[in-house]
Amino acid sequence: MKQTLIRGLLNLLPMALSLWLFWSLFASLDELGKLLLTIVHAPSPFPGAGFLLVVALVFIAGLLFSVSPVVWLWSWVERQLMRFPLFKSVYGSIRDIASLMNRDPSKPKSQQTVLVRQANGGYVVGFIMTDRPPQPLVDALPEGDWVPVLFQLSYQMAGITSLVKREDLIKVDWSFEEAMRFNLTAGISQSAVTDHDHHHKLSD
Repeated sequence: MKQTLIRGLLNLLPMALSLWLFWSLFASLDELGKLLLTIVHAPSPFPGAGFLLVVALVFIAGLLFSVSPVVWLWSWVERQLMRFPLFKSVYGSIRDIASLMNRDPSKPKSQQTVLVRQANGGYVVGFIMTDRPPQPLVDALPEGDWVPVLFQLSYQMAGITSLVKREDLIKVDWSFEEAMRFNLTAGISQSAVTDHDHHHKLSD
């Protein structure tokens, strides 16, 4: 009976949490849209109208950002705001993460999955995010070909960037998305896929 309950929980919990997160996002955006309608003294004609309003505004913004004058104006506003150190740190980090998530699949991927040997003989999975560190770091580092490597921490949106010599890296033919998922879930996602394939073969 215990195993049956655990099996049911493990199968239903991911779906329930995913649906809850999407519903929470929908509800939050719907409330934001209703607030905008209230500001302009417009009634909400039907449930979900606020959400549709926000989606429409984001779509319109996407269209506007395809126009050169709008892009130039937005870049000018960004440059002015980036003069403030605190805003520059927060906004710059969020923008870089968004750019990473919005990579063009047609362009070659710059993130290379690598293994780095630890002092105890083990290996950690990392990612080369750029081929060359900033010049101030290059000037301060000892002689060698150094590259920034991101080590993603499991079960949290945080990581550590370390400078490693290229000769100490072992390149892995593994996509950035799959390797990142492996790190974030401490390997559980890969185990789940393997177990699913195994059960599928048994059922066949």
